[in-house]
Amino acid sequence: MSRNFIIFSLVILFMFSLNSAVSGRSPQAQPGDSTGTDLLQKLDSVQVADSLQRIKLEKEIEKLKSTDNLKKQELLSELEALKKAEEQKRLAKIRQIDSLKLINKGVPVAPFGDTILVVYVNAGNLTAKERADLNIQRIKKVADEYFVTIDSLKIVRTESTVDLLYHDLIVASVTDNDALWMGMSKMELAELYRTRIVASINAYNDSISFKTLAVKTGLALLVLIGLFLVVKLINKGFNRYKKFVSEKSEKWFKGIKMKDYEFISPKRQEEYFFFFSNLVRLFVIVVVVYLSLPLLFSIFPWTKNIGVSLIGFVWDPVKKIVMALVNYLPNFITIVVILTAFFYIHKFVRYIAVEIENGKLKVSGFYPDWAMPTYNIVRVMIFAFAVIVIFPYLPGSDSPVFQGVSVFLGFLFTLSSAGSLSNIIAGTVLTYMRAYQIGDFVKIGDTVGNIVEKTLLVTRVRTKYNEVITIPNSTIMNSNTVNYTAETRSSGLILKTHVTIGYDAPWKQVHELLIQAAERTEKVLKEPKPFVLQVSLDDFYIKYELCCFTRFANDQGEIYSVLHQNIQDCFNEAKVEIMSPHYKANRDGSAPAIPASYFATGSGGSTEDTADPGKK
Repeated sequence: MSRNFIIFSLVILFMFSLNSAVSGRSPQAQPGDSTGTDLLQKLDSVQVADSLQRIKLEKEIEKLKSTDNLKKQELLSELEALKKAEEQKRLAKIRQIDSLKLINKGVPVAPFGDTILVVYVNAGNLTAKERADLNIQRIKKVADEYFVTIDSLKIVRTESTVDLLYHDLIVASVTDNDALWMGMSKMELAELYRTRIVASINAYNDSISFKTLAVKTGLALLVLIGLFLVVKLINKGFNRYKKFVSEKSEKWFKGIKMKDYEFISPKRQEEYFFFFSNLVRLFVIVVVVYLSLPLLFSIFPWTKNIGVSLIGFVWDPVKKIVMALVNYLPNFITIVVILTAFFYIHKFVRYIAVEIENGKLKVSGFYPDWAMPTYNIVRVMIFAFAVIVIFPYLPGSDSPVFQGVSVFLGFLFTLSSAGSLSNIIAGTVLTYMRAYQIGDFVKIGDTVGNIVEKTLLVTRVRTKYNEVITIPNSTIMNSNTVNYTAETRSSGLILKTHVTIGYDAPWKQVHELLIQAAERTEKVLKEPKPFVLQVSLDDFYIKYELCCFTRFANDQGEIYSVLHQNIQDCFNEAKVEIMSPHYKANRDGSAPAIPASYFATGSGGSTEDTADPGKK
């Protein structure tokens, strides 16, 4: 570990030395805003023309003789007018500068990292940015001399500027506009610039001296040693923490279970815990190293800007995020208010639906079983309306990309749900048609059974063989549905069965036997009473239909089975055969298939010469 630390330290120091030898300079300052200085240049050109005219008039006045007073007076008046015009233009320039100060931030001159002066206006053909770059270049050139003599930096007045001159090199120039901008005279501003430049060059030379570099190298080593110790302390603390947790693992880690299913075992839970703890350890080490790098780079002047940039890499995004959150706060509060309002609207609608479903609140023409489906529809509408209202307040809602993605997702949803939408619409229509309810015994197409589930998409039916058949709602809409349970809630469901009896059995007796069988059957209502219909008189037998009422539509199979058993018992007890005779031969003297009671008062017809019927 110590070997790696020594190598890491040497690499860092080598990078510092290499950076100093190659460049030794910090990046130039970013340009500022020099907006509006074109108008100042126009005022300067006018003022220069006026100054030339004033000088010309002063020379003409000097040439005039003392006797030519009239001509001299005219020239003096003209000269006075020019001076007043110059004063007005100077005042106009000051007003223009005052207005530019609100928007023009200037271009900083920072050759060694710290700003020495700021250039606000153009000069001649040079923009403020070009002037600042030229000043930085010349100040660095002066500072790069091995035997720099600061006393050689002189202030020289020229016709239009005051220059800072180092030997034959013009380091910086002060114009009239610079002085007006700063509210000082040109000489005062030049003195201020000279003082700052001298102090900056001296500070830079001190920072790169051998003694200073030796001290800063020692400080860099101290920072690296401190960083090494902090990282080692973090690792050591984590190992102790890991050992402590391992000793308590049986007590702390019980696993994650839900009923009889174990999602995560205690051993796996412990492994996950240490994995995430290790991620936290690495994150803390990275943060410590990253925060120590700006401190390390700030020690040397030529790497100070690197440290500032490293801080900016983290601070600038954090600052942007914080400012974005602060700026978004009004919209967020608006969304919270909207969601709160819609939450209570939804709560009120649900309360009304539950009250109607429970029968506490009754609305004429509105059935209780409509309450929850209507509530679901209204809930979707409330949700959709809430999304429409909130959408403009979402971050990035104005972005074309955000809007394009929203349209694309809507398009995909429409294509993928084309079939489902038809089932949803059919399910909604079936709900309001009240064709069947959960638990009803129905016949849908060829499927007969109980309704066990009813959704907006499908309906599930359980047959008597315990088969659950899923039927799309759109299919139900296109087929016939028979609900056997609907009438059991009022008069009752009519169950019917048929028997065929020969003409030799009295029909009144057959009626009595069938009604007696129905009355013996459980789950068959006594009122309304069962009744019998003679539905047809066929060639060899009569077809009887027994109709009885029940309120147990789901038990039709059981009721029919018991009813048929009772019919057999009643007919057998009365010695009446349940059969359908067919005649294939002429009578051979057997009795006719007519009840004997009809012959007692008959018309004298004999039964002896009738054909013997053959039955099968």
